Amino acid sequence: MVEATFFVNPRFERHFPLGASFQMRIRYGFDIEVSFPQSTTVVTVMDVHPTRKPDVIEESGIHTNQEIRFQKFADQFGNVTRRLTADAGVLALRLVGTITDSGLPDPVNLSADAIDVSKLPTDVLPFLAASRYCETDLLTNFAWSTFGSMKGGWAKVQAVCDYVNARLTFSYPHARETRTAAQAMEERSGVCRDFTHLAVTLCRCLNIPARYCNGYLGDIAVAPDPSPMDFNAWFEAYLDGQWYTFDARHNEPRIGRILLSRGRDAADVAMITTFGPHQLRRFQVITEELLENATLAA
Repeated sequence: MVEATFFVNPRFERHFPLGASFQMRIRYGFDIEVSFPQSTTVVTVMDVHPTRKPDVIEESGIHTNQEIRFQKFADQFGNVTRRLTADAGVLALRLVGTITDSGLPDPVNLSADAIDVSKLPTDVLPFLAASRYCETDLLTNFAWSTFGSMKGGWAKVQAVCDYVNARLTFSYPHARETRTAAQAMEERSGVCRDFTHLAVTLCRCLNIPARYCNGYLGDIAVAPDPSPMDFNAWFEAYLDGQWYTFDARHNEPRIGRILLSRGRDAADVAMITTFGPHQLRRFQVITEELLENATLAA
């Protein structure tokens, strides 16, 4: 049962009745260049997730500046994965597409509760365990002493988001790809993946399954972010038999998420994995709401 009658974004006073559908169109894509000193195998997880693929209106597909053949397959989490071998030199990866979206913020269900571990589906259990960036063993005592006495699964997850949002300061200059949840908590800074890792870890400590999500999230119905557009990380918590979206960095329901991948943490959903040395030369991400008469420009 969803208790709220309307979703409200207080910044813009936009009210969204439950069940309404605005069929918003969103343009998305990327323009990335990576250089290699030698021929190198690359694995990408940058396709729109199969659960959102039916919403895609049109898409260019991934274009490259080299004559490359992709091997496309699904990974263990159901994400669309591609393997390719790049020649020495610069590899350009470009994609642009348009997707339809309901225009509604993330659903809120204040009554959704946690399920006892003994009754959880077996395919959900991996999202309770520690993973590369989520050290549940280091944060369990803190999680239970801070949130354990709270009633209600949704309330606990939201309290975790509130804590992480207040604890960490968002900072691109202090980004570090090896930072774990416990390190983010100690250092009190990070980017969206660090906010997500810490929130996921605390939820798992509280016996609430949580999985890491990566995708597009534009500045729709919120104040524009002055930083360059980037991919975003958020998470999903398993409550009352379904997965709900939470976002510890923004800490409010948002509009227009385009899911690319899900996993235990960022190690499972790295957008580009190279099996050899490389240098990032260009990184541009596009996520924007299209106006009524806008057209797709490839």
